[in-house]
Amino acid sequence: MDDIREVVKQKYAEIIISKTGGCCGGNTTNSGGCCNTLSDVTDIITGNLYLSKDMDGLDPDMIATSFGCGNPTALAELNPGEVVLDLGSGAGLDVLLSAKRVAPDGKAYGLDMTDEMLAVARNNQEKAGITNAEFLKGHIEEIPLPDNTGDVIISNCVINLSGNKDKVLHEAFRVLKPGGRFAVSDIVLRKSLPEKVKQDMMAWSGCIAGALLDQEYRDKLAAAGFTDIDVEVIREYDPSDEKMVKLLESLSIEEKEQFHGAIFSAFVRAKKPF
Repeated sequence: MDDIREVVKQKYAEIIISKTGGCCGGNTTNSGGCCNTLSDVTDIITGNLYLSKDMDGLDPDMIATSFGCGNPTALAELNPGEVVLDLGSGAGLDVLLSAKRVAPDGKAYGLDMTDEMLAVARNNQEKAGITNAEFLKGHIEEIPLPDNTGDVIISNCVINLSGNKDKVLHEAFRVLKPGGRFAVSDIVLRKSLPEKVKQDMMAWSGCIAGALLDQEYRDKLAAAGFTDIDVEVIREYDPSDEKMVKLLESLSIEEKEQFHGAIFSAFVRAKKPF
């Protein structure tokens, strides 16, 4: 798990630096360095997820630094006064959107392990003038919050990046209040990937190799104690798409054809019983 964690941490640090004018210098046509690696292929997963109305009062450029596979803030029920926790909050977009919806008395926490992401998130918060949000450094397998803290846990294409999903889900259950809701976007599979893809760190960092089967996700949530589990398909991915091919480059053309309709982003819901 530590090896996976370090690779993911490094790759997403590179991406956020490039997106904010680091190695790419803000030039999206740059074809070298980190600008031509994971950042290129994540666009197939992350593109066109937020509408302009979602960004009311926020910098629209934040979308360029969001690497999710859905928009959990649009699908999750969030109410004024609630406490929300975003697992793997990245540049902070979903945290700030959540903070606006639970204001004035609610609060939104963001948890991320990457210093570069946290720095960008805190800067975005300051620019937006949002005071009911807080960004924490830590791992989603070891959430640095007390038991029964949150009303809602959201996450956006992050749980699939963990090498210990059982621990993530047990931690999510622990920090939710009784009656709390789990409402995350994630990549889910209908067919198991070959071992060579699961061992490919680019495919892992690109949100594919670590994805769970639909039924696996349901079973792990149930084992953690959740009820009312639902997995709703949001978007299917075409393995023959040019950018998706880069994430599945260890597969032959024939093998890729077997995964049509097998890789999708989903909105995963569950509840912690009272």
